[in-house]
Amino acid sequence: MLVLLTVAPLLCSPVTARPQQMALSVDSSGTAASTRPLQDEPTYVRPSQAIMLKNYAFDAFGPYTIAGAGLAAGINQESNAPPEWSQGFDGYGRRWGSNLGIAVAGTTTRYALAEAFKEDTLYYRCECSGVLPRLGHAMFSTVTGRRGNDGHRVFSVPALVAPYAGTMTAVYGWYPNRFGAKDAFRMGNYSLLAYMGENISLEFLYSGPHSLLSRMHLTNAHGAPDPGPSQ
Repeated sequence: MLVLLTVAPLLCSPVTARPQQMALSVDSSGTAASTRPLQDEPTYVRPSQAIMLKNYAFDAFGPYTIAGAGLAAGINQESNAPPEWSQGFDGYGRRWGSNLGIAVAGTTTRYALAEAFKEDTLYYRCECSGVLPRLGHAMFSTVTGRRGNDGHRVFSVPALVAPYAGTMTAVYGWYPNRFGAKDAFRMGNYSLLAYMGENISLEFLYSGPHSLLSRMHLTNAHGAPDPGPSQ
């Protein structure tokens, strides 16, 4: 509910690209003959199917997903949730496998629905400057995607559904029988917040050529022009 309250004001605002400046070409008589746009940001390049498949594999089975599942399992182990899975190595293993399964199911749902809706749900770093604009961009990107050859922003059903699809799979697939839809929705909220946190990390953490971030999302891996260093 926290994330919904946070992004609601953003969803109520129109999604607009940064305005383009117009340059006038002047003929010999001094009359403005035509106008042409000066691009204020890099041209959007839609990722190929091969790049999308590579990103899916990294998002679903890569080191960040495995490490994230391990961290979440440690938190679950500390709080003994669910208690039916006991403690010890066996309990930790079940929790780690559960969190990894949730992540894989959610990622698969996001990419599959994005393909069905013809959307690009990869994260694109902001061309703006300043902490607050970049933070707002990262949060807003959690529930939006890009569509069409021009990459215009749209509200993304795949991005919103995926976190809850993952937790629904866990609740009705391997969680104890006492868990139900309300528990899946509650855990899905945490997954959505974690996805937002991932976007914020992608926006602010170093993503140069020698970083692990250079292998995922908007670090030129999908063919988009290099936006240059963040300011």
